Amino acid sequence: MQHEIKLTHFSHGSGCGCKIAPSVLNKILKSAEPAFTDPRLLVGNDNRDDAAVYAIDDENVIISTTDFFMPIVDDPVDFGMIASVNAISDVYAMGGKPIMAIAILGWPLNKLSPEIANLVLKGARQACKNAGISLAGGHSIDSPEPIFGLAVTGSAKRKSLLTNSGAKKDNHIYLTKPLGVGIMTTAMKAGLLGNQDFKAVRDSMITLNKPGEDLGTLECVTSLTDVTGFGLLGHLIEMCEASNLSAKIDFEMIPQFNGLKSYLDQKTIPGGTSRNYKSYGHKVNQLSEIQKTILCDPQTSGGLLIAVDHENNEAFLDLLKRFNLNLQPIGKITEKKELAVYVE
Repeated sequence: MQHEIKLTHFSHGSGCGCKIAPSVLNKILKSAEPAFTDPRLLVGNDNRDDAAVYAIDDENVIISTTDFFMPIVDDPVDFGMIASVNAISDVYAMGGKPIMAIAILGWPLNKLSPEIANLVLKGARQACKNAGISLAGGHSIDSPEPIFGLAVTGSAKRKSLLTNSGAKKDNHIYLTKPLGVGIMTTAMKAGLLGNQDFKAVRDSMITLNKPGEDLGTLECVTSLTDVTGFGLLGHLIEMCEASNLSAKIDFEMIPQFNGLKSYLDQKTIPGGTSRNYKSYGHKVNQLSEIQKTILCDPQTSGGLLIAVDHENNEAFLDLLKRFNLNLQPIGKITEKKELAVYVE
């Protein structure tokens, strides 16, 4: 059957591993031209936040984001779901509520049938339904490789908005999903990933970061982002730099997929890992090879990275119970030091 075609064989990259390296992105975004400033634009690109935020009045804001990539899995329905959940996550990562999405589709019509693209959209509609929003339209092009994602609009109360720049000294750091997506999906592309391990990583990628919508209402939560293509290290460094602080993390406390070690032994390491370390490695203390590989592993539809005031965290702990999240802190925010992140 046509829909059993392996989508990952039609693209040179996969998932958030397709992202342009941060060091290259800096060159692309660099401009000598003065930017147009709008006083209602509360969050733009200054701190590399997850989404743009626009004030519509003194109390309410609109959140706008987009994310798209090439297939990270072979099944078209799964691809549509994962790409959509990943895009919607950027709204949750601002403490917002998604309200609408439109699709972005690039499809190689000379290689893959429209019926397979229809299955991608089926997965997208399911993800949007799970998030309680409509897939309200979109745009498509005939492209050399399959590409799919969403542009998502969200809303929030201005006082509930969370960014990556609000962390405070002594905050505890939490991560809501395990690391290793890039390693596991690279193993899948090589035909090495076991069925149970595939199910674990797929289930993680199609799980919405819904707790983010409620995190914005908690006074003890100071900063929020999601962990995607730049890996845990990259996104934590961005949080630290935006907050003008540093962080110390305990590598042994970082959640990882079960079975990850066997794939590390088989060297199923995505290209994005080395690109991430090249961009961020000078901002962290010396790491072992296994620490580099896991901390710089590009995540697709990764978890929320949360900074929490641990002295006033009862409401946060209650929220974790409500979402059946059994989490322990992976580190804490410190005063600003020579390096952005220290790994123990």
